[in-house]
Parts: sequence; structure tokens; C-alpha cells
Amino acid sequence: METASIAQTKKEAQTDYPILQLLKDRWSPRTFSDIEPTEQELRQLFEAASWAASSFNRQPWRYIVARKGTETYQKIFDCLSDFNQSWATSPVLMLTAYKKTTDEGDNNFHAMHDLGLSVATLSIQAQSMGIALHQMAGVDWKAAHKAFDVPEDYHVTTAIALGFYGGNAETLSEDLQKQEQQARSRKDQKDFVFTGTWGEAF
Repeated sequence: METASIAQTKKEAQTDYPILQLLKDRWSPRTFSDIEPTEQELRQLFEAASWAASSFNRQPWRYIVARKGTETYQKIFDCLSDFNQSWATSPVLMLTAYKKTTDEGDNNFHAMHDLGLSVATLSIQAQSMGIALHQMAGVDWKAAHKAFDVPEDYHVTTAIALGFYGGNAETLSEDLQKQEQQARSRKDQKDFVFTGTWGEAF
């Protein structure tokens, strides 16, 4: 059990070029410590999220956050896919959303990009505090809109499981245990960094 626990907290990326240690250490576990983040710690995370860059400083991101054991937590949990419900029992659950239009009523084409920047900034702050995030696409956004009376001008996008690194991989299914132990990998830069023409590696 000790081996599984250690594997859950340390999964350093093997990079081709030097990057910040925070980025090398960040990953998305499916188990978390039972220690609950304090309100001060959660406020720090959202303070970091608030300082992300955004188009025209519109800050279109929104978060719905809940602690385990609350009615709001259960409402978020009920919006998750069956697969995510099988493991997402972290101390904190969140939903992310963005405002689809500008204050002038025009389509905000960059809102989803800005939400991503906000979550990324939050995740880096979290990593510096030993807190992990596992972001989930498997969320019924229509159910979330209904459950939380989300205005039509907003769109629930993802769910996030959040808590301190830790927990025991043996509590997961065998398939998920194997996934948790797999080495992290990324595409080679030649597959996504171009120059000259599309597809021509930089």
C-alpha cells in the first residue's frame, strides 16, 4: 500500500528541455489525501485564477465550488459521467463555466481560451501548494445548467476534482490503477510547433 501511495504523489515528467519543476511535477491523479484544503488555501487558488490573462480583460471565467459532504458537492457529483463518478471523491469538486458574450452582446470567441488560461494559472498555484487538480470533460453540462440555474449567457464546460496529492491507488479499479502507474508522455514538438507552412516542423 505504501508503494501505491508514493506513486500517487510523485510522477515527474521526463522533458526534452528544461522547464519549471512545478510543471514537471504537475499531474492529474484520481486519488487524493483526506486532508481538506482550508478556505484560505482555496481563496489563494481563486486569487491566482483571477489574475490570468484575458481578451480585453473581460475575465469570462466562472467557478462553482463545493466541499465534500455538502449539498452543492452532491449536485456537482450527480452531473458527472458514470465513469468519473467511479473515482471522483476528492475533498473539493468544481464546475467551470464561461460567459459566451461580451458586455456589448457580441459573441466572445476567445472566452473558452480565457477560461483555460484561468484554470491553468489556478493549477500552477495549486501545484506550488501541493494541491492537485484532475480536470474532467465527462460532465453533463445541461444537467449542471438546470441544477445551478446557470444563465443562458454562460456555458458550463468542465468539472474539476481537487485536493492534496495522496490517497491510495489500490482503492481504484484495476484498469485505473494501471493508468495511474503509467509514465507521463507528450507529443514531440515537431507534431505541434510549425513554421513556414502548416505541418512544417519548426
